[in-house]
Amino acid sequence: MIERLRELSGSERIYARSVTEWEGTTYFLARNGDSRHDGVGTKVLGVIGETTGFAGELRGEVMVCPLNAENAAALRARLPWLHPVPLGLTTSAGCGDRLGLATPGHIQALRAVSGTIAPIWAQQSMRENARTGRSPQDVMDDALWGVFQEGWRDAWGADADHLKTPEDIDYCAAAGFTWYTFDPRDHVDNDAEEDAVEVLEEKYRALPWDALASTAEDTRKAYVGREWRLEGYTLGLNEEDLLRAACKYGRALAHLAAMYRHLAAVMGDRPFEVEVSVDETETPTKPHEHLYIATELKRLGLEWTSLAPRYIGRFEKGVDYIGDLGAFEETFAQHVAIAKAVGPYKLSLHSGSDKFSIYPIAARLAGDLVHLKTAGTSYLEALRAVARVDPALFREILAFAIEHYEEDKASYHVSADVAKMIAPDSVSDEALPDVLNQFDTRQALHVTFGSVLTLRDGDGRSVFKDRLYRVLEANETEHYAALESHIVKHVTPFSD
Repeated sequence: MIERLRELSGSERIYARSVTEWEGTTYFLARNGDSRHDGVGTKVLGVIGETTGFAGELRGEVMVCPLNAENAAALRARLPWLHPVPLGLTTSAGCGDRLGLATPGHIQALRAVSGTIAPIWAQQSMRENARTGRSPQDVMDDALWGVFQEGWRDAWGADADHLKTPEDIDYCAAAGFTWYTFDPRDHVDNDAEEDAVEVLEEKYRALPWDALASTAEDTRKAYVGREWRLEGYTLGLNEEDLLRAACKYGRALAHLAAMYRHLAAVMGDRPFEVEVSVDETETPTKPHEHLYIATELKRLGLEWTSLAPRYIGRFEKGVDYIGDLGAFEETFAQHVAIAKAVGPYKLSLHSGSDKFSIYPIAARLAGDLVHLKTAGTSYLEALRAVARVDPALFREILAFAIEHYEEDKASYHVSADVAKMIAPDSVSDEALPDVLNQFDTRQALHVTFGSVLTLRDGDGRSVFKDRLYRVLEANETEHYAALESHIVKHVTPFSD
């Protein structure tokens, strides 16, 4: 059948897992023989049978269609498993894809491990969209083509990550996302961590109590002097604990409630799930603060699947956990106890890429109640593949990343030192892929992705992006293998 489809469509290659016969029509993904990228054929959709709604060129009995938004929508309307769905409380992993090429490699990784991990194949924050020049619809469609290419028919999710405004919700809801991560960091008062008590009292009285559907006095009565009996712990808040927690997070809670109501109105009858992210604050989320946040969200009527505190230690981009593992385990156990008592809901590991030392701890303590969120690490593994097959291009990108690191690191938790980064001309071609293992160099490559992908020359032409895509498309087997090997190491501790 594969050979017949290849001949009918005039294609160089048929992706065997994509071949689907559904309700009398055959669909498949192929690499077209018409080369448009330096000898690399373009991927196309083939449709044999009912072609209404698809746009393309009819070649005999096959309609050959470009992989565009119109044809993605038509295919999504035909094949129900191409729609993302809520994932519930199953252990889950988000696989961000900044290039839009990684989903097949991500799928191969999940297939390589035992156990059940619910995947999120479409995941990108609005910040990442802005830096890569992609839209929420682009992210969704790129994931769809990867799901179709690999013949994935199990449930999968789509995470509209780090949303800050109702407008963000609107864009992502229109694209069909099902998991919405709310980021209220702009409404968190980090000064409350150190404010004098008299300042806290003034701030506490000024909180938006109408939006919080409570009063200052009722909130005091609800928390001060009360004890929560958790699994293995007893936890409570004294007067100062409440003041600091409420002043730090009160306005964020009001914002979250407003975002949730807006999302519910926009989604209507469509199912969705919510993640609450407070991980990008300036200080760790103390267990009693977590208890306050979760209890208040529940009182305000929110339902959520996952919550991301800021854990102790350093969760820097692209590298392993930095901190005391014993202290992390002790406080993580308390966070788990709170999630079970107030929820249950999952604890999310944000900036979760490459935190290999804490995965066994999180898996053992949280069980199914854990969500791992990765993103930039897949971009880095794409660069590793480039280093293997096109050392010259990788050296150019590395030199650019080192030069622009200080500027691009501003919005990230990183600590790389430019002086320690590996110079592009200091290693052999054979050793070049291992540059990705060096702490400082890896972080520089991680945080400069947006500048790399959007850099233009004086004539407005892409400097790196088009070349990067051509190399990865021409060497997709190597690209997918690099992704599979790396993501398997992430998810294996959660799959046993």
